[in-house]
Amino acid sequence: MMVPDGFHQANREFFAREVLDVAPEILGCILQRTDDDGTVTIRITEVEAYAGERDPGAHTYRGKTNRNKTMFGPAGHLYCYFTYGMHHALNLVAGQPDQPYGCLIRAGDVVGGTVIARSRRESRPRKVPLLNSSLARGPGCVAQCFGATLTNDGDDLFGGQWKFFVPDDGVVLPHRTGPRVGVSGPGGNAAEFPWRYWLADASSVSAYKPARPPSAHHLAPDPDL
Repeated sequence: MMVPDGFHQANREFFAREVLDVAPEILGCILQRTDDDGTVTIRITEVEAYAGERDPGAHTYRGKTNRNKTMFGPAGHLYCYFTYGMHHALNLVAGQPDQPYGCLIRAGDVVGGTVIARSRRESRPRKVPLLNSSLARGPGCVAQCFGATLTNDGDDLFGGQWKFFVPDDGVVLPHRTGPRVGVSGPGGNAAEFPWRYWLADASSVSAYKPARPPSAHHLAPDPDL
């Protein structure tokens, strides 16, 4: 295990709390994965909170399905899903069992394993190399940096390939809040659900995009969680 300076490994109790308390505290924390390619380490700069049965923007709002069942299990696991027919996304399960809450990792800074992360992000030819700040900007990019797929759904942060580290000082970093990206309907109400949290000074934070309005010929895509 590679422990970053100034950090220590979290315990499961860190996640087994109210998701709106967990989400801002995730900012500045570090998620790490070690696989056959090596170790990739990302400092989290942007997250979104989702709160199950009280959150119409959540995958788990209407109950358990085969797709979202990981969210109903113990805290400190990964809920990984495939979205928009394009990319995977990673969520950290929070709350108590059968309380399907979680935090979507929207963006981060790659602070270790940059060569591995870049090779995954630039697997297709590009005219211009990605900036380091763009490697993990957006949930699909985060998952790609880690090489995460649906096979990682249900992975434990406290055993196996993944590790999660929190700062030694325990200080919650200054941050901003706002509406979640791409969430349509009631869950996209900015006044009721300002549940996107980000570090204001982080260049890796993704751009805000509101949900496309549904029409008779177009169904809005799934929200991110």
